[in-house]
Amino acid sequence: MARSDNLFLGADGGGTRCRVRLALGSGAILGEAAAGPANLRVGVREAFAEVLDGAQKCLGDAGLPPTALERITACLALAGASEPAARARASEHHLPFHRTILVTDAEAACIGAHPDDDGGIIVIGTGSIGWAIVGGKQYRIGGWGLPLSDEGSGAWLGLEVLRRVLSAHDGRLGWTPLLEEVFARFDHDPHAIVRWTAEAKPGDYGGFAPLVVARAAQSDEAGGALIRLAAGHIDALARRLVAIGAARIALSGGLACGIEPYLAAATRRHLVSPQGDALAGALLIATGGVRCDERRA
Repeated sequence: MARSDNLFLGADGGGTRCRVRLALGSGAILGEAAAGPANLRVGVREAFAEVLDGAQKCLGDAGLPPTALERITACLALAGASEPAARARASEHHLPFHRTILVTDAEAACIGAHPDDDGGIIVIGTGSIGWAIVGGKQYRIGGWGLPLSDEGSGAWLGLEVLRRVLSAHDGRLGWTPLLEEVFARFDHDPHAIVRWTAEAKPGDYGGFAPLVVARAAQSDEAGGALIRLAAGHIDALARRLVAIGAARIALSGGLACGIEPYLAAATRRHLVSPQGDALAGALLIATGGVRCDERRA
């Protein structure tokens, strides 16, 4: 590889993990890596540390030295990047890249899913958000973070299942295998749950989501009710995206496959397979394939 070759990096960071991809301008992928959570709302310094960890791993895969960071144009698509306070804190940090473009993970996911046309995306991961690009403008629906928003997400499922565990402990709700299993993780101590929530981050809550999905598939009453509620919230995001003009909607995020079977028929009629993921969208932005600063409403 010539010393003058341009390097481009895309990062997709959320409340559970950060994925990073290094490529040439030609599109040739040089390396991919995963790192820890990279949600700016939770911690800017921590998020950037994970991005840099992933970037260094990619350079290692490509046989490039750490100093090659200064040759990289990076698009960091991170959860929380749409929040003014988080962006302000992020602007105070110097990153060693040649150039850094900061966007939200939902924006990059939407661009990756629909690189050549209007469309919408619903990210169902640790958090949840709807995003659309219609007529050159971008629209955001939801995704304001726990405890105010992110309905239907993994973190929301975790929060809701803990509420139901406490309700069952109080005798206000019947026990199910799901609720018993979650309660056992806290040694059947309701006070341990309260102490845990005082320090828990969205990714911690999201850790309960796979268990909820699995128990729902086993006809657990509480698990099934929670998954149906989550799907209803995702249906509401879809209805709003369609009303905006995004008739083609892709799903993204680690919980998408678990939620999709429970979505309403009206939602499923608008679902399409994404052409690419958030990393593909981030690299499009990094290489100049999308003028993201001019497309945002």
